[in-house]
Amino acid sequence: MMPNAGCWRPRLAVLAIATSLLSGCATVGSEQRIMALCPPVVEYSQELQTRAADELALLPERSAVAEMLSDYAVMREQARGCGGQ
Repeated sequence: MMPNAGCWRPRLAVLAIATSLLSGCATVGSEQRIMALCPPVVEYSQELQTRAADELALLPERSAVAEMLSDYAVMREQARGCGGQ
């Protein structure tokens, strides 16, 4: 036995404790975590979509609201893809 073998015992104890504490974080399955990260996608009726399109057509050209709605449409598609829908 080597004279410095006793020096490894505290390090091994710390490693064992750290491993034990970190393994407690991995108790949730990945499927639940994915669902928590994906926002829900609200479904709108055809009537509401038609009304929104009519109102959008009344906005001035290059409207900030129209640009924001375009970004919103992209985010909705990303949310749909995120959940595997």
